[in-house]
Amino acid sequence: MKYLKKIILGLAAILIGIQFYQPSRNQSDEVPATHIERMFAVPQNVKAILVQSCYDCHSNNTRYPWYSRIQPGAWYMAEHIKKGKEELNFSEFGDYSVRRQRNKFRAMAGQVKDGEMPLSSYTLIHRNAVLSPEDKQVLIAWFSTMEDSIK
Repeated sequence: MKYLKKIILGLAAILIGIQFYQPSRNQSDEVPATHIERMFAVPQNVKAILVQSCYDCHSNNTRYPWYSRIQPGAWYMAEHIKKGKEELNFSEFGDYSVRRQRNKFRAMAGQVKDGEMPLSSYTLIHRNAVLSPEDKQVLIAWFSTMEDSIK
């Protein structure tokens, strides 16, 4: 019994201790000149969907929920955001080559159409990020239009 008590106390101390090691936050008040909204005409309905379902992981400004400061979940969230931004960053979309922009629009349309984005692990907690069939059609149409508009 004493051994089990020591293990529980040790685990509790570790859990409390790791709370002091927080990852950096992905937040910025600035909308850079390279942001997709500054590079392309983004209709308000498309912007609303992107903000609700995409920007948390694919921009330089994440809206953090209350549980984002609890470890080890915060580390998982920070890594998830890092990987998402490596794949696609709407805040730096203007830095992509024309070819890469075109490919990203094509890929986004395909992933939304196939239900690959937003990730189910994200929509499990963020129910308001689930794309309705109408939202999907709006995004797919806009992505396709943007892909075709890039010369």
